[in-house]
Amino acid sequence: KWRWIELAVEEQRAYVMRLLDALEVTDRDKRLKVARAILYLAQGVFDECDTEVDVLHWSRHNIFLLYEMGIFTALLELLSMEIDNSQACSSAVRKPAISLADSTELRVLLSIMYLMVETIRVQTEDDRPEWVAARAAFKNELGSPLYNGEPFALLLFTMVTKFCSMNAPHFPMKKVLLLLWKTILKIKERLNLPPLPEDSIKVVRAMRAASPPASAIELIEQQQQQKRGRRSRRPLVKQDSLDTYNERDPFKNDDSRDEEEDPEDTDSGIEGEVDPLDRDVIIQPPPPPPPLRPPTERVNFPKGLPWAPKVREKDIEHFLETSRNKFIGFTLGNDTETLVGLPRPIHESVKTLKQHKYVSIAEVQIKREEELQQCPMTLIALLKLLLAAAPTSKAKTDSINILADVLPEEMPITVLQSMKLGIDVNRHKEIIVKAISALLLLLLKHFKLNHIYQFEIVSQHLVFANCIPLILKFFNQNIMSYISAKNSICVLDFPHCVVHEMPELTAESLEAGDSNQFCWRNLFSCINLLRILNKLTKWKHSRTMMLVVFKSAPILKRALKVKQAMMQLYVLKLLKIQTKYLGRQWRKSNMKTMSAIYQKVRHRLNDDWAYGNDIDARPWDFQAEECALRESIEKFNSRRYDKNKNGDFTPVDNCLQSVLGQRVDLPEDFHYSYELWLEREVFSQPIQWEGLLQNP
Repeated sequence: KWRWIELAVEEQRAYVMRLLDALEVTDRDKRLKVARAILYLAQGVFDECDTEVDVLHWSRHNIFLLYEMGIFTALLELLSMEIDNSQACSSAVRKPAISLADSTELRVLLSIMYLMVETIRVQTEDDRPEWVAARAAFKNELGSPLYNGEPFALLLFTMVTKFCSMNAPHFPMKKVLLLLWKTILKIKERLNLPPLPEDSIKVVRAMRAASPPASAIELIEQQQQQKRGRRSRRPLVKQDSLDTYNERDPFKNDDSRDEEEDPEDTDSGIEGEVDPLDRDVIIQPPPPPPPLRPPTERVNFPKGLPWAPKVREKDIEHFLETSRNKFIGFTLGNDTETLVGLPRPIHESVKTLKQHKYVSIAEVQIKREEELQQCPMTLIALLKLLLAAAPTSKAKTDSINILADVLPEEMPITVLQSMKLGIDVNRHKEIIVKAISALLLLLLKHFKLNHIYQFEIVSQHLVFANCIPLILKFFNQNIMSYISAKNSICVLDFPHCVVHEMPELTAESLEAGDSNQFCWRNLFSCINLLRILNKLTKWKHSRTMMLVVFKSAPILKRALKVKQAMMQLYVLKLLKIQTKYLGRQWRKSNMKTMSAIYQKVRHRLNDDWAYGNDIDARPWDFQAEECALRESIEKFNSRRYDKNKNGDFTPVDNCLQSVLGQRVDLPEDFHYSYELWLEREVFSQPIQWEGLLQNP
């Protein structure tokens, strides 16, 4: 019996070629058998390996070989065939309950494709030159409209849409979403703008994850534990608020009663339970990867603050407008250069503001778009349409449909089977949340890089589909329990389960869960959802007011209990943008949260967030704000993508090849009379060639 790992590469290629031919047979069962053989190769021929490292090595080797031999394209054809299988769809719709058996072929195909996308995408130290070339080719292939004139991601979006509209309840959504996320996870180059003065990831890594201010219940509990002589948690009364605040903290209050005893913020987990996160354990991220780019020059930061401040052009204009009104009695509009008649300190202030001026890609694009609306003949460029569909439509399915690709045909009959399925169902849900949150964040980031108005239209769709209250509802749970959930069985993880002997599973071993104290998957999901919320609400007063109306402050404050610096940063950002709307009393009784915001969040130099005197805090017509944004988006869409352009500025097609290639509807008898038509309309008409040389 031959072994795969002992074959020469040429023999391996010949075997893959035979598998490729066998994929084209009409017999469905034979095709599935061949697809499973390909999946076994992609998983690293684990039956021939002794260690997990060997499995990963052969998985990588085989996947690049499979890609080179054209397996991905063949799988794509089979996937398209399965998606269009109306018989399977109608059968699934009629079934009272869907199980794993209804999606076997789809799951095998998606598993191979996921392994290929994820493995080829990741760069490693042992990359061969041909693998580097394959990675570049695969990236271009995934982004190109090679599959029925559409990118691969659009096919996967179609699967999400069909599933959500109840036309294909058997589609394995978890695998589709994971593959979709990894497919669009490609690096995008930024526009020609100066880089930020710091690397956000590095700054957050350097931040100390902090302990939240203690609630009244926690303080009483600590006192009781001390009286009983048990090992108590460190008294949070003496610990400086939300981070390592020192005596120089400008928001520090000597009043010891200021412990932020928010009546809505007393949820400290199940009564009597000592939460693992309350043991002063700080969640630290894994060690950072080596830097991929040389460090840029850093500006001088304010002492004690991690971020360099930012200033918008609008801020400089507003400052100068106020100063000119005060000192010389008139204004110069948008002029930010003329300083005539203004005293020396104002000159220094403007200089400082300009040093920290930050021009976002969005501002550049909006300004360019305004210019294009005024003179549409200039700056016109062809842009690619990025993905237009997103899995935001509500699934009109109950939980059984969402779990179609995790429920077995035979439901559990023993306690052990029930526990195993329960853990699997929870893990399945967590993975779906992780994939959707990562996918939405990635789409918003990519759309924003491509064009601000593409980002804005997707954002509006999300807002109108109640995304903001949905995310707040997600966080209005016991977030500590969610972060420390243990819904995985270590011994069943791949490749551990195929290399080592399987120990006997018992109810006790399942209850023990994994050895990790925190669930990184759930922490990742929470950070993604917070970042999405930040992207939807930033600079949008109407959406910030939604945070206020839906009482997000106590919900967000509870999320600060998670001692992880990056998560705390995005929570504090969401609290910062609404502080001026929450009123003086809230700010007064939440000084430690205010202090945390001051120390951790980036500030605008003339940002008045802490006092509520900001000009942006005045009453706004929020409906008008969204309508004005929609009007700008519609102008953008009309100019860019409207096929029925009848305006005076429609560009003339003067390319001979495309003009001659246009389809023209002619009468049926034209071919009988076209010679007469040519003679009468063309040859007999005198052409004044010199007229072309004269000015009109």
